[in-house]
Amino acid sequence: MLIALDAARAINIGQPSLHALCLDALAPLPGETVIQVGTGSGYYTALLAHLVGLGGRVLGFEIDPGLAARSACNLTPWPWAHIVARSGAADVLPSADAIYVNAGAPRPARAWLDALRPEGRLLFPLQPMMSRGGMLLIRRIANATAWPARFVSPAVFIPLQGLPEDASGSLAKAFAHGSITGVRTIRFGEEPDASCWYDGGDWWLSTRDP
Repeated sequence: MLIALDAARAINIGQPSLHALCLDALAPLPGETVIQVGTGSGYYTALLAHLVGLGGRVLGFEIDPGLAARSACNLTPWPWAHIVARSGAADVLPSADAIYVNAGAPRPARAWLDALRPEGRLLFPLQPMMSRGGMLLIRRIANATAWPARFVSPAVFIPLQGLPEDASGSLAKAFAHGSITGVRTIRFGEEPDASCWYDGGDWWLSTRDP
């Protein structure tokens, strides 16, 4: 059943089966620090808080002040979960073991990549504006230019605010013409080769292993 958070703006709670799949792939562990970008009403923030437990920490970012207030109120039983009413993509973020993004982005934000601890995981919807994309899981490898990456599932989310769009339309073409199951790595500081699935400029997705 579809449950609206703001029917006028077509903002709805996320599909539970998709989030269950994603949280399993992200694998938050007891005691870890997790950042969530786009908390909505805080439902999945509460699940993250349950997974990391009393010894962990969840920091949620919600750009909509009304939803941020709602999620903060809903999370009262989990005092180790804290909500910040601002963008989770624009500024420096604290270091984290895992980052879970619930808004569609045309690229991984620099803030997310910089915040990941070694072996930290980032899961976000890589997608063109209001078009189908995929949940991309990235694991940071210290002192490496190629990090393991794979798509967990197709997905469509409300677009993230604050990141430039792919004006060329090449991201939409990649999803239209390439199978998401072939992606193996995200690469930085290298020229794309024949294994390139999508070229994001200063980063690219490859079908080649790390």
